[in-house]
Amino acid sequence: MIGELIPWVAPLVVLLLILAAAIRILPEYERGVVFFLGRFQGVKGPGLIIIIPGIQQIVRVDLRVITLDVPSQDVISKDNVTVRVNAVLYYRVVDPEKAILQVEDFGSATSQLSQTTLRSVLGKHDLDEMLSERDKLNADIQEIIDAQTEDWGVKVANVEIKHVDLNESMIRAIARQAEAERERRAKVIHAEGELQASKKLVEAAEVMSSESGAMQLRYLQTLSDMSTNNNNASTIVFPLPMDLMRAFMKTMGSENPQSGPSKRSDE
Repeated sequence: MIGELIPWVAPLVVLLLILAAAIRILPEYERGVVFFLGRFQGVKGPGLIIIIPGIQQIVRVDLRVITLDVPSQDVISKDNVTVRVNAVLYYRVVDPEKAILQVEDFGSATSQLSQTTLRSVLGKHDLDEMLSERDKLNADIQEIIDAQTEDWGVKVANVEIKHVDLNESMIRAIARQAEAERERRAKVIHAEGELQASKKLVEAAEVMSSESGAMQLRYLQTLSDMSTNNNNASTIVFPLPMDLMRAFMKTMGSENPQSGPSKRSDE
């Protein structure tokens, strides 16, 4: 009985091997680019795919978003500052046919393109722009790379600059610049405060000059503050209004009307 089955074992094994090579199962996120005798035949998937072994070939393409870590690049900024910049790029294949037929390795090509674009774009900007306008730089880099990878069937979704590394001398220079900027702002704020205070003092002087009673109340308030804060003071300076002094001098002059002529007659 076993001897009768032996002649069928070899053909059965060959048939199973052919079926295993002919059947392909592609998940939802993959597509298969099929070639018939080296010529492009079509894009198939997802699901069950049957090909003819030796005659048809299939190349799998992943359609999910791929995260690409762009290596650190030495960039010379527009103001001649050398920095090291790295970034991360997110892309995905939108046209499997172009991704296989138009470029040898779309992943490697996208990586090399992102490195050169990162250096060329950042080299057109100053260091301050690299540190403060990352969103704008990210958008510029993403737009340039996406325009060039469109022919490869690749869509660049986003580009993010991760780090901008500076040497120690530049870090110290930026720290000094930030300190000088803070001092400048403090002086400006102090000057603005002095200006506002002077305007308020002018308004207060105008009110007091128009109302004589207001000046007297201010004198009384000053005396009250001096008596409270300077309990141990031995000398108190009390201001007198000039109007009061003029009235006093006129009174003294009216009491001694002959003092001036008598002195001249003696002479």
